[in-house]
Amino acid sequence: MLNTLLVVGFGGFIGAILRMFSINLVNKFFPYSISLGTLFVNVLGSFIIGLLFSYAQNKGLSPLLKSFISTGFLGAFTTFSTFSYQNLLLLQSGNYLHFALNIILNVFL
Repeated sequence: MLNTLLVVGFGGFIGAILRMFSINLVNKFFPYSISLGTLFVNVLGSFIIGLLFSYAQNKGLSPLLKSFISTGFLGAFTTFSTFSYQNLLLLQSGNYLHFALNIILNVFL
């Protein structure tokens, strides 16, 4: 149990740092009202989760490696709280079009 907690924590540490770096990098090149950086990490993370589970079904992965990647790394890399906060900021600023667009893109992609 302790090993699982440690690998999830380490994966979360790496995922959170990579999320922050990725969001800042994408938003630097695409500085729009909606955060394309958050959209990028959520879509990429969802794609990686799909690949991971497809691979795990065919080849098998150790439970520790699955916990590290899915719960730790990808759980921290993808982010619902940042998405929610950005939507709140868009609503508060009266930017309703970008608010709707942000929700549609993040939920349906």
